[in-house]
Amino acid sequence: MSNLPSRRTALINRNTNETKIQVSLSLDGGPIDPLPDNADFSAESVAPNAPVPSQTTNHHASQLKGSQQIWIWTGIGFLDHMLHAWSKHAVDDHHTTEDTLLALGTAFTTALGPRTGLARFGHCYAPLDEALSRAVLDISSRPFFVGNFDFDGPMIGQLNSQMVHHGLSSWAMAAGVTLHVDVIRGSNDHHKAESAFKALAGACKMACARIEGREGEVGSTKGVL
Repeated sequence: MSNLPSRRTALINRNTNETKIQVSLSLDGGPIDPLPDNADFSAESVAPNAPVPSQTTNHHASQLKGSQQIWIWTGIGFLDHMLHAWSKHAVDDHHTTEDTLLALGTAFTTALGPRTGLARFGHCYAPLDEALSRAVLDISSRPFFVGNFDFDGPMIGQLNSQMVHHGLSSWAMAAGVTLHVDVIRGSNDHHKAESAFKALAGACKMACARIEGREGEVGSTKGVL
């Protein structure tokens, strides 16, 4: 019998009048559950132009390997790119961004399960050329978000630059975490945003780590998170 802990996974559907979002998430890497059609979501009818994921998929937000499987298609190229950066290192653009990040937050907290035996806190600095960002995360069940991005332009590709802040705030609220993300320096908005998402990926990886010897323990003096 294997002593390895069970994999933490979640499959979430989020359907609104404006968007239909499906998220399959594994916090521990490896294969992800397929996204099945259901009564509310038919991939072919909702997103007929979406590339079909396979081992030969050639899409800038896809990576299907044995240790990690990533497949993202929101219809907004830059949002796909940012979500891919996050995964690699874990309708209008407003509703698409908000609903996608809300679904990801719900998938995150569902896959996490009981908040026991975790490092709980995570932080990471991530550079991208001239840009440098920092993310600090607390799996606290006290949802709160502070972000400082200081983008120069109104758009980053197809994505309104304000949606970076709003999207990450939506994720933190749905995930039930306290999150601070700061772009410390940078002159290229694309680099600023990507370094921020990569910093968040590193912080998530640290905070979600299982700590040997703390199985069943809650990382809080209150005894509950």
